[in-house]
Amino acid sequence: MSKKTKIFIDGSEGTTGLRIHERFEGREDIELLPVSSELRKDVKERKRLINESDITFLCLPDDAARESVSLVENEAVKIIDTSTAHRTKEGWAYGFPELSKIHRKNIKEGKRIAVPGCYATGFITIIYPLIAGGLLPKDYPVSAFALSGYSGAGKKTIAVYEAKEREKELDAPREYALTQKHKHLKEMQKITGLDKAPLFSPIICDYYNGMLLTTPFYTDMLSDGQTPEKIHEWVLSDSLMAPDQKEIKTYFELYRFMMSGFVILFIDGVPGGDAFGLQGFPGRSVGEPEGETNMRGSREGFTEPLKINMTMVRRRMKSDCLKFESFQVGEKSRTEG
Repeated sequence: MSKKTKIFIDGSEGTTGLRIHERFEGREDIELLPVSSELRKDVKERKRLINESDITFLCLPDDAARESVSLVENEAVKIIDTSTAHRTKEGWAYGFPELSKIHRKNIKEGKRIAVPGCYATGFITIIYPLIAGGLLPKDYPVSAFALSGYSGAGKKTIAVYEAKEREKELDAPREYALTQKHKHLKEMQKITGLDKAPLFSPIICDYYNGMLLTTPFYTDMLSDGQTPEKIHEWVLSDSLMAPDQKEIKTYFELYRFMMSGFVILFIDGVPGGDAFGLQGFPGRSVGEPEGETNMRGSREGFTEPLKINMTMVRRRMKSDCLKFESFQVGEKSRTEG
């Protein structure tokens, strides 16, 4: 029997830690190293588990993540940090393997990996290949605006938005980080290679998760000889990598791909668009119901965490008529249902 990979999640009770735990739970090739609620902040216990693991995920605030890294004594341990603490730090691989062969190599061989920020992922996806391909000059004054749900802001913000008696103002989208000090700006500039940090306008909205990011460009300020058609051709041939790639010619196709969770690319001046299958729908790790075995047809059932069950329904019902309403039960447990 092959040896199991030992994984420790430092910060397993937070939103990110819980999601990572859900992904790994039940895997036969992985051993999750548990920590009790009473000892989850105990430095000695965390140090023991970090150095006992093969891989440690840091799902912590920046200062706590730095502290955890300082506890590493076992040189074989791989650290994957989800905070902003190490994303631009020397010696850390930026966890975006699709950017280039060098990024993939650094992630594969490195022992220190920084997970990209959500907004930064969208921004870098657009800007990095344009600069790397010589289409966009490094001194271009880039601006971007973005919409996102409230879950990425953490447990406190989730509680505020999902409270029964909340402020009416939360119904509307809200701008923030108006002083241009958003925590993702450093990686946005460094990873893309821009001379200056972009002007960034993020907006938080009244839905759980999902993100849209847009960067407008003046075509006469692009590198010499660039047209929307040339940019489109270059993006499809040299930039984006997706095994499931479709051309969009009609509104019906656009609607169908959007409701199937595809990433949609439009370039102003180019007719139609392109869809990229990057959904990551759960496959096997979704368990078969033991009490009601199905002899024919799908073996999947509603035996998974709530979000995965919702994903399986959406996967089969690609309609905007399908809507989910969540509520909480229990005065103390506040279980989401």
